[in-house]
Amino acid sequence: MKKFFADAIQPLIQETMMLARVSAALLGVALFAGTANAQETTIKFTLGWKTQGSDAAFFYAKDHGFFKAEGLNVVIDQGEGSGATVTRIMSGAYDAGFGDVNAIIQNASTKPQDAPVMVYMIWNQPPFAIVTKKTSGINTIKDFEGHTLGGAQGTPTTRLLPVFAQKNKLEGEKIKISNMAPNLQEPMLIKGDIDAALVFNITSYFNLVLNRQDPDKDYKWFQFGDYGLDLYSNGVMVSRKLLASNPKAVAGLVRAVNKGMIAIAKDQNAGMKAAVNYDNLINVEVEKRRLQYSFDKLIVSPEMKEIGVGDVKDDRMARAIGIIVEGYQLARAPTPAEIFSREFLPPRAERELVYTAN
Repeated sequence: MKKFFADAIQPLIQETMMLARVSAALLGVALFAGTANAQETTIKFTLGWKTQGSDAAFFYAKDHGFFKAEGLNVVIDQGEGSGATVTRIMSGAYDAGFGDVNAIIQNASTKPQDAPVMVYMIWNQPPFAIVTKKTSGINTIKDFEGHTLGGAQGTPTTRLLPVFAQKNKLEGEKIKISNMAPNLQEPMLIKGDIDAALVFNITSYFNLVLNRQDPDKDYKWFQFGDYGLDLYSNGVMVSRKLLASNPKAVAGLVRAVNKGMIAIAKDQNAGMKAAVNYDNLINVEVEKRRLQYSFDKLIVSPEMKEIGVGDVKDDRMARAIGIIVEGYQLARAPTPAEIFSREFLPPRAERELVYTAN
C-alpha cells in the first residue's frame, strides 16, 4: 500500500518541482526586464512643428531601435515652432528637441545658464527667404523697394529684414511690411494682396503646393543665405540640465539620430514609413517631397560634405552670432561654445551623409 501511494504521488511531486522551477525562471526574466527598463533613460523630445517628412530621421531612429540600443526611451511630441523648441526646453517641459539655433543665440545672450545647447546641426543652410510671384515685377532684391511684403511678426525672416536690407544697401524705409498670421501669407500672396512674403522656404513651398500652386514655375525665391545672411538653422538641442546630469544619454541620443539621418538620406521611402507609423494622417506624397526638399535645400552643402553632417564651423558660427546680435539688437554676443557643442558627435567617418533621391 505504501508503495502504491509513493508511486502515485511521485509524478505530482515532480510536476510541482517543475512548476516551481518554471515560476522561478519567469520571475527572474520579469525582474531582469524590470531592471532593464529601470535603466532606460527617458528623454522628452519636441519636434519643431507638426509631423513633417523632414522629421523622418527621428521616427526612423525610434522604429529601428536606435534609441533603445543606447538605453534611451525617447518620447517624441509635436512642436509649436522652431523657436518654441527653445522655450519648451528652458521651461523644463522637455529635455531635448529639434529647433532653431538662432533662437538659442537670442536666449543665450541674456540667460546663458538656461539656454539649451545645440549638439547636432541638421539644417546647414538657413530656410529664411522672400517669395514672390514671377508676375509681380520683382526681379531683383532692389525691387523690394516700393512694394509690400507680408511678414509674421516675431519670425526670424521678418525680424532679420532690416539686417538683410542694410547688408544689401537697400532703402529699408521704402519697403512696406504688412503684419499677418503665418497661415495667411501664402493665401494673400496668391490673391495679390501682398507683393511678396517673408517666409521659411520649407514651409511656404509646401503651403503653395497644398494651395495647388507651382512654387517652381510661378514663383521666385530670394534666399537670405544667398544675400549675406549666412546663418545656421535647425538641429538637435538639449537642456543644460541633461548635459550636466547625463552626458552619456546625450551622446546616445546624437548617435541614434545620426544613424537615422544616414539611413533616410539613402532611403526616403523607409523614412516615410517611419513617419506614417508615428502619424498616419500625414499626406505621404507631399511630406516625402518635403523630406527630399530638406536634403536638397537645407542639409546637403559643400560645408556638410567637408565636415560631415551634424557639425559646424566655428568661424561661420561666430559670424552668424554677430548677424543675430545685430538683427535682434542683443546686449551680449554669446561665444560659439555657448551655442554649439561637438563633444557628443560620432567620429567624422560615421557622419558621412550621402543623399540619393529615390
